[in-house]
Amino acid sequence: MINFVISMKMKQVNIDYSKLTKLYYSIGEVSSLLNVNASLIRFWEKELELNSPKKNKKGNRQFTVKEIKNLELIYQIVKIEGYKLDAAKKQLKIRKSDSKGQFSKNKELINKLQNIKNKLIQLKN
Repeated sequence: MINFVISMKMKQVNIDYSKLTKLYYSIGEVSSLLNVNASLIRFWEKELELNSPKKNKKGNRQFTVKEIKNLELIYQIVKIEGYKLDAAKKQLKIRKSDSKGQFSKNKELINKLQNIKNKLIQLKN
């Protein structure tokens, strides 16, 4: 019997916030920015006990840029870093309560070190 190891590396989301000029974005627009289904955003909203976005007269969700940034953070925690939902809740609290921005500084440092490591590996080859 042959065992196959499947490695699914999720794509890093890079949203250009300077191009987001509207005040509110629909769930379809947000889902296309994050490259996920709209149902996943609704699921995260419910399961991670997020503040519900504003709804229009029809009841459609309207997301602000701040809420999109929050969803991008959730995407990073759940899809890229691979946390389960319970651990993701804890990570969200930790990262949001980090008033000095130490976590983001550490994350940037880790990313820089990984880039240096990759360049050194390329030089070695």
